[in-house]
Amino acid sequence: MLTLVSALERNVKLYGNEYAVVDKERNFTWEGHVKRVAKLSGALQTLGLCAGDKFGIIGENSFRYTELLHSGYWGGAIPVAINHRLAPPEILHILEDSDCKLLALGKEFLPLIESKELTDWKKNCVYIGPLDETIPQIQYEKIIEDSKGHRARECDEDELALLLYTGGTTGKSKGVQLTHKNIISNGMQIAIEMKAHEQDIYLHAAPMFHAADLLCTAFTLTGAAHAYLPVFSPRAALESIEGYKVTKTMMAPTMIIMCLTDSEFNKYDTSSLKMMLYGSSPMAAEWVEKSIQGFNNTEIVQGYGLTECAPILTFLDWKTHKNAVETGDIEVLRAAGRAIVGLDLKITGHSGEELTLGEVGEVTVRGPQVSIGYLNRPEENKQSFKEGWFYTGDVGRMDENGIIFLLDRKKDMIVSGGENIYTSEVEAVLYQHPDIQECAVVGIPDDKFGEALFAAIVVASGKTLNQTDVIKHCRDKIGGFKIPRQIDFVKEMPKSAMGKILKNELRRIYGSK
Repeated sequence: MLTLVSALERNVKLYGNEYAVVDKERNFTWEGHVKRVAKLSGALQTLGLCAGDKFGIIGENSFRYTELLHSGYWGGAIPVAINHRLAPPEILHILEDSDCKLLALGKEFLPLIESKELTDWKKNCVYIGPLDETIPQIQYEKIIEDSKGHRARECDEDELALLLYTGGTTGKSKGVQLTHKNIISNGMQIAIEMKAHEQDIYLHAAPMFHAADLLCTAFTLTGAAHAYLPVFSPRAALESIEGYKVTKTMMAPTMIIMCLTDSEFNKYDTSSLKMMLYGSSPMAAEWVEKSIQGFNNTEIVQGYGLTECAPILTFLDWKTHKNAVETGDIEVLRAAGRAIVGLDLKITGHSGEELTLGEVGEVTVRGPQVSIGYLNRPEENKQSFKEGWFYTGDVGRMDENGIIFLLDRKKDMIVSGGENIYTSEVEAVLYQHPDIQECAVVGIPDDKFGEALFAAIVVASGKTLNQTDVIKHCRDKIGGFKIPRQIDFVKEMPKSAMGKILKNELRRIYGSK
């Protein structure tokens, strides 16, 4: 049976004395890690969390975050990893939609429960962090210390293991249900591509609420050690690579560029880093070349994926990157790569028919890592999951070598600094302002973040607005990374004959400025 529980039990047997965690606070062997997981699972049960119940996690990257995830798998409770950059109303929606029974909060995020939306969670809140008696919430380390532990619960590979929330087309985020089989399957697929083995040290640089962090499964399965970057900064990332002797990691292009352009980049020893995967958004060819030169002991690879696929679908390998740079034939660097082992991928037309090589259509996939569907979204499930295939909503083509080129992303989605942002969600908040008559949000090129949010706004007759007014209006309603910082106030929007705002025209006008 492919379960995350059996994977942990296997690691104790095969790698019990090897490090599972290397951290500034303390290190743990796989045996020590799993003992803490079992004790935490028992403690959560004592707090009333039963198999099948869901619990939220909001925190910085840490070994305790991993312990919470693993303790959920161990006892059958379902972790709900929540984006800590969201505003309280957005967090409340996730907690209510998933019917969470408990909320685990890192110290930095305890002020969230002082907001009017989340104040009721004070009584069902666990503080994640070292023992701190000044904090009134349930103490993480204390409940582990007092717990007698909990034997692993027998579970089926098709049982729900994890719930990750991604943006929704109606303005509300939707829960992607991932089973043990989904996560384990993609972990094994990634292990092949990233050559994972027990001597690796994997750095969690991507935020752990993000599906990208599931790449770590490959390294858990192979008994590797894990290191954690609590909050990304270029210096902190470089210090972690040098200090922990990191061998593999994943970063968004923005993170890599920030490292390369840091004034002290050359002072750090990154020679231990054998492979770095970039993903969440494309990286310009010139930055790929600079990455290869800067991290000169590192294989640079790309992965394309979606939360619904746990998450990786395609892989552009090191050999392809290296050859492209050496020959100057860099067109392939615009590709997403080839389908990974065990995945069926095709390009489909409007009626679901498979298209021929070179034709443009929707990227459609089938494989053991594909989600069982969205939580509480029957209509969206009917549209996206059909006869065993997942229709990604991404537009692309396949060449004669089986390489996938993405031509457009999901409708109305922007990828800024590795974060997926749905414009319909941002527009819904803008429209709540009484002085905004019409608005449209698009992504425009940005050197630092890949894409930046741009809003075109038509102000209601007789009213006046400025950029500060708009940002202030948004601040308490959506996460700061979703707020447009570039705004133009226009008299009218470009529209089709049917009255639809032409976002492509807005991208053309403002994307070249």
